[in-house]
Order: sequence, then structure tokens, then C-alpha cells
Amino acid sequence: MRVFVAGGAGVMGRRLVPQLVARGHQVTATTTGPGKLHLLQQLGAEAVVMDGLDAASVGESVAAARPDAIVHQMTAIAGKPDMKHMDRWFAQTIRLRTEGTDHLLAAAEATGVSHVVAQSYAGWNGIRRGGWVKTEEDPLDPGPTNARKGWEAIRYVEDAVVKADGAVLRYGWLYGPGATADLIEPVRKRQFPLVGGGTGYTSWVHLDDAASATVLALEQRARGVFNIVDDEPAPVSEWLPYLAARAGAKRPMRVPTWLARPLAGDAAVTMMTEGRGFSNAKAKRELGWELRYPSWRLGFEEELA
Repeated sequence: MRVFVAGGAGVMGRRLVPQLVARGHQVTATTTGPGKLHLLQQLGAEAVVMDGLDAASVGESVAAARPDAIVHQMTAIAGKPDMKHMDRWFAQTIRLRTEGTDHLLAAAEATGVSHVVAQSYAGWNGIRRGGWVKTEEDPLDPGPTNARKGWEAIRYVEDAVVKADGAVLRYGWLYGPGATADLIEPVRKRQFPLVGGGTGYTSWVHLDDAASATVLALEQRARGVFNIVDDEPAPVSEWLPYLAARAGAKRPMRVPTWLARPLAGDAAVTMMTEGRGFSNAKAKRELGWELRYPSWRLGFEEELA
């Protein structure tokens, strides 16, 4: 199968491309500048420069690749994490999940590509009512005030891709090569405190497991929404101290909710105290997905050994 990976040079794309190549697929992968073309070529892909926010660039790149399927992995999450101003921090990613999605779907329609798989998110953003673990049947949360545009962009890409008869993969909080370091640094500096009782739930997934689920969704031409998370959604009060211990850091400080809100913003407080995790039962049942890292405990231990 000829697969077009939009955003192939990102942390997710760099784990996905080799898995696709290893299974015999012909991969065209994109990057936003020439600096990463060689990297993609080393991974076994035909590498192209593409601007995901430019309709002509997307259309020409897809037409030249003549793919059987398109994978939307375009994000632009860079710089120091800023949960207090999440919509500002995610501004470029918000555009890629709205405008970029429209450009890819238009290119797919114009070139006769019948299957699109897109990245979404299922870390702690389940609806904040009822139980702590959500399925694909449960709605996503409207979002805290300082992340409302980002949450709307997630719903946008999901609605658009499902309407196009594609598959949406809601990855949990990604960790693994290229993704763990940005999380560990603030933990080691004790800049990632435990807010309130840390009762909010989080779902994690290792990059390699997320990539393997994506390969299955492509090969099986899956349709609909799938939570791509590990087997152990857990409250912050469990995973954050464990992560700190594996990283050789001091135990995280505890900050009361009333103090954390003006310092860190609504999104951080929501994640820490009210976040909902997700179930992976559908993906395991319908895709036959098997995880190499069924728990973040195992993954954190290996990554930080």
C-alpha cells in the first residue's frame, strides 16, 4: 500500500514510518523544511517538503505521491510547555487540526484517496461527569477556559474525518523517544507539582504502541473513533510520584487548587483534579491491537533506565 504520512518528521511520525516500511508499505512522508528530509529518507520514506497550511502545497504533494491512504500526523507543539496559555501554545497545531485537516481531505477527494487516518487526543479530556474512565461512546469535555480553542480543534478533526468515512485515533498522552525528555525536565526541576489531591485520571500510550495501532487502522481500513491508550488509566497521584522516582527526582511538591489556578491556569488544575482517562477495549477488540507497553509503569521504567 502507498501511504502518505503528513507530519512524518514529528515524534509520532518518526516511530510510525519505520513500522510501515517494515511491513512492506511504500511511504511518502512530509516535513515542513529541508532540514529533516535526510532523516525521513534514512527511515525508508520518500521525503517531501510540504506546508500543511497551504492548500496548493498539500494538493500538489498528495497528487505527486498517488497514495492509497493518508495519515494526518501534523502538529506543531514546540517550545517550553505553557499549560497556563494552552490555546496560545497550541495555536499552530489548532490551525493544522482545522485548516490542515480541510486541505488533506480536499486533496484526498481530488486524487481519489478513499481512506484517511487522523491523530486525535485522549489523555485526560473525557467529559467531566460520571465515572473516571471513558469509552468512544462518551463525549469529550468542552475544555477548560484556557484550552477551549484547542479542544474545539480536536472535535473538528474528529467530525471531519469520521464524516469522510475515515478513522480517528485518539492517542493518549504520548511518551517515548523524543517525547519523554520534555516531560522529565520540569519533573526533575520540581516544576510539575501535584495539584490538590491529584485525583484526576490520565491515559498514557507509548509512541511505538500508538504507531502499531495506526498501522493496523490503515491495513484494516478502519472507520470511526478509537481510543489508543494503555491498559492502566491512573490518577495523577499515582503516576506523577512514580515518574519522579524513576527519573531520580525528588517527590513532587503539593500545591492547593486555589493557588495553582492563578499560577498554572485552568487546564492544569482540570487535568490534575478532574481529568478522565479512557478505555482501549474497542481498539483491542476491533483492531486486534496488542501493546508492547500495557502500562505506563513498564514504559516509564524502560525509558528512564
